[in-house]
Amino acid sequence: MTDRIRFALLFLVLLAFGVARVSGALAATKHVARATRATTIAREQQRIVTFARRYIGVPYSYGGTSPRSGFDCSGFTRFVYAHFGISLPHYSGAQFDLGHRVLRGRLRPGDLVFFDGLGHVGIYVGHGDFIHAPHTGTRVQITPLAGWYSSLFDGARRIV
Repeated sequence: MTDRIRFALLFLVLLAFGVARVSGALAATKHVARATRATTIAREQQRIVTFARRYIGVPYSYGGTSPRSGFDCSGFTRFVYAHFGISLPHYSGAQFDLGHRVLRGRLRPGDLVFFDGLGHVGIYVGHGDFIHAPHTGTRVQITPLAGWYSSLFDGARRIV
């Protein structure tokens, strides 16, 4: 084999190796970017839940939209999400039209959960529980999705 052919073969092998290495690095970069985005979203969702928990104990007030006046269910979710720059309407049925549908088995903290013909909304906090402003005479509280609310579950939406 002549030196020219050896050099050409060596060049092609090195070129192929370099291309394979760069392709692998680019694929790894895409994977890292995807994982970083998912981690960022999960952190934002957890921040929403942490913020919402600050208002446990605030009285229910029909039409209420602040800790000072009290909250109704959609006023509470609207207030919490507004803190993070996300505008929600003050009506649970209209909130259901936003974001992406989420199956009950795929709920993540921060997802909106809807009940009773879309007449009630809360925020999923994890471990089968959600936070909400239930009804007159109650306060913002964390409640299990099981039991009564389970039978009235209409669906969930992911806003973040």
